[in-house]
Amino acid sequence: MSGHYIGSELELFSIATNWKGYVARQFSRFVGGRVLDVGAGIGSNIPYLHTPSVTEWTALEPDPVLAAVIAGRIDNGELPASCRVLNGTVDTLAAAECFDTILYLDVIEHIEDDAAELRRAASHLAPHGRLVVLAPAHQFLFSPFDAVIGHHRRYTAQSLRGAGPPGCRVELCRMLDSVGFFASLANRIMLRSEQPSPAQIRFWDRILVPLSRLTDRTSGFTFGKSVAIVWAHEA
Repeated sequence: MSGHYIGSELELFSIATNWKGYVARQFSRFVGGRVLDVGAGIGSNIPYLHTPSVTEWTALEPDPVLAAVIAGRIDNGELPASCRVLNGTVDTLAAAECFDTILYLDVIEHIEDDAAELRRAASHLAPHGRLVVLAPAHQFLFSPFDAVIGHHRRYTAQSLRGAGPPGCRVELCRMLDSVGFFASLANRIMLRSEQPSPAQIRFWDRILVPLSRLTDRTSGFTFGKSVAIVWAHEA
């Protein structure tokens, strides 16, 4: 993951409040204690997952410009005072630093050696800590937008499980956004857009995501355009 990755899509997707709330409902029971948010971007996920059970939130962001945005949001009270920002990667953490929850929310697909990254992250988990990952699904949906924003791959539930670190067991693995899958397929086949418009994001977030909340449950979370997984450290 580049130390100079500027993701203009971060601002674009920050308007997807229904989606972020839906993801938070999947993960919130697994998030608590000392939290490490890897590739935190502009901190868009913090308000949704910073629950009362969180004691400290470290936003780890490799790009100094984005890290400065998070710092500013903390300083002006937009983000909780228990947050701190660290400009760097997992490799820059002190070896002894441990966390109860480590998040990779739409991040791991940006990292070339994903399995090695998750092993490094797991070495910073406290006993019984959790590693929480959200990633885009289905390589056949890989689009010009994926390429432009630096994705190396998309996943299936099986391939993401396969990247999991030793000494951790899967607590949750499900597919999300079954209706949004068809919007992504349409973009892949017909539009081939390098970036969705704000209007497209709003339509997806306001219309398709609420529908997916119903159809995901009906399908048993076996189908969708995103993969959600939680590993628990067995130590």
